[in-house]
Amino acid sequence: MYYSTTYSSPVGIITLACDGDSLIGSWIERQKYHGDTILHEEIVKKNDISIFDAAKRWLDRYFDGKKPDIFELPLRPIGSKFRQEVWSILCEIPYGEVITYGSIAKKTAVKMGKKSMSSQAVGGAVGHNPISVIIPCHRVVGSNGSLTGYSGGINTKVKLLELEGVDMSHLFVPSKSTAP
Repeated sequence: MYYSTTYSSPVGIITLACDGDSLIGSWIERQKYHGDTILHEEIVKKNDISIFDAAKRWLDRYFDGKKPDIFELPLRPIGSKFRQEVWSILCEIPYGEVITYGSIAKKTAVKMGKKSMSSQAVGGAVGHNPISVIIPCHRVVGSNGSLTGYSGGINTKVKLLELEGVDMSHLFVPSKSTAP
């Protein structure tokens, strides 16, 4: 059984989901792949769960410009071993910094004992991150500085990066985006 609640944020309503003990989802309204890692028939709305209280306090601090530690929350994103590896790398990206899909592909290859890894495969895993904002997939950019590929929308990605104090001078919104 999974539970959900909502959180009102500066980037829209965020749906939080948990298994009772750990956070398994954090999706911004209208986000591509919203809730796709769990069956909606298995979700019960329930606000009074301690992990939701902790996640909301974390998000309050985040949107207040603080830098809460990602490891303060028990996270359990649902996905394949490959996606889990990519998401664990996302958790290591510091506030105010960005990383490229190619860099994540190299790190993932090393972690999985492979010679190389496709940046496109990494992009798919990043795009399917089920714990948006908290697992910072918005900190991933193209090798040329393109702000492409954020399933929560490019405008949301820009807002989150600006909130974190990222130097935006070398980043740009592509004329043709892969994100909504």
